[in-house]
Amino acid sequence: MFVYILKRIALMVPTLLGALTITFVVIQFVPGGPVEQVLAEARIGRGGVYKARGDTDAKQIEELKKLYGFDKPAHIRYVEMLGNFARFDLGRSFSHDKPVWQLIKEKLPVSISLGVWTFLLTYLISVPLGIAKAVREGSRFDTATTLAVLTGFAIPGFVLGVFLIVLFAGGTFFELFPLRGLTSDHWAELGWGARIRDYFWHLTLPLTCYVIESFAIVTLLTKNTFIEEMRKQYVLVARAKGLSQQRVLGKHMFRNALIPLVTGLPAAFIGAFFAGSLLIETLFSLDGLGLLSYESIIRRDYPVVLGSLYLFTLIGLVVKLISDVLYVVVDPRVQFGRVAK
Repeated sequence: MFVYILKRIALMVPTLLGALTITFVVIQFVPGGPVEQVLAEARIGRGGVYKARGDTDAKQIEELKKLYGFDKPAHIRYVEMLGNFARFDLGRSFSHDKPVWQLIKEKLPVSISLGVWTFLLTYLISVPLGIAKAVREGSRFDTATTLAVLTGFAIPGFVLGVFLIVLFAGGTFFELFPLRGLTSDHWAELGWGARIRDYFWHLTLPLTCYVIESFAIVTLLTKNTFIEEMRKQYVLVARAKGLSQQRVLGKHMFRNALIPLVTGLPAAFIGAFFAGSLLIETLFSLDGLGLLSYESIIRRDYPVVLGSLYLFTLIGLVVKLISDVLYVVVDPRVQFGRVAK
């Protein structure tokens, strides 16, 4: 397995290079770069009436190109970018005038809050629910819960967010929950108990929007996996020996049935962090990674675009490798590089 891990790590390099190269090439042909945007904003700031003379514009353009590094040929900028990324230097944001690392760290509290709780609630509720549905397949309970989770899955998160705001956040009916941020303005002045209550008070509505969409996938995956295991020969033999349903589930089925879920945990955990929804973050005024990614594309903030792409792609590749290794941990029959006997 050690050789397999080394091969996978070696394959990460061309994958990263491919993602970065394609994005870098596309950027070269996208109109309205950071230089043009700065000039446009400067003219708008003068009421849209002032027009600089051609020579002044040319001088400004040259200065801005030098400031942003666009005075160098594309291939030189590409090589410099790869060298910086090899040292984990993600560059400096054009629009925020901050290191990209610092920007990502500033947005992480929102992503961590939503990601951790979305992950925990999804698995703590969906896995037991999926097992209960598998045991009671075809019952009214199974039908009703399937209808409920599929209805939640069908409703887009931002639509649910608008509904919750109108109903519970002072839109029209009740004003039970706050509408902005993850904490109140006076949060630092509160005691620890009050801080925890305030934090979850702010988190309730956006977290509901994130979690509802995730229930259906994990619940139905758990149900179908357990149903498949229930129909296997070793389970039928265990039941024929007179073992109880709980003993069959706990001793014989549980580990095998949870293999797809356990191996998917790293990807689900990281995905909950970095798959932020722009619309939900905007609805609830949450300044997270989703909003940062959108703004960096709109503003042509290329260091943030490329730096975020590099970091998230690298994390995704590492998580995929961990998921594959977990197959061996939870199922010894899986062995890389040779056929298990």
